[in-house]
Amino acid sequence: MESTRQLKVAKLLQKELGIYLQRNSLTYLNTLLSVTVVRISPDLSFAKVFVSVFPPEKREEVLNVLNETKSHVRFELGKKVKNQLRIVPELAFHIDDSLDYAERIDKLL
Repeated sequence: MESTRQLKVAKLLQKELGIYLQRNSLTYLNTLLSVTVVRISPDLSFAKVFVSVFPPEKREEVLNVLNETKSHVRFELGKKVKNQLRIVPELAFHIDDSLDYAERIDKLL
């Protein structure tokens, strides 16, 4: 069970990362990115960021670019949340495939 502090920090990171990725997104890849879920460790030092990518064909390419630039994303995130957080968590980007799973279940039904 996540603590109230973890939930608040996760929501803050989700909001700020969403804004950052929209403004500085991978426009050259012609993709639409949205941060769906952020899960943060109990000590607030590590965050798993789940992103949804449209079109789905470019998922791996977008994930590779995000993982290559995660130190820069963390730096920019630190500028935004420096007054709310003492430590900016390490980021790990993952693809959120929950919509695909729901669609597959829907087709089966």
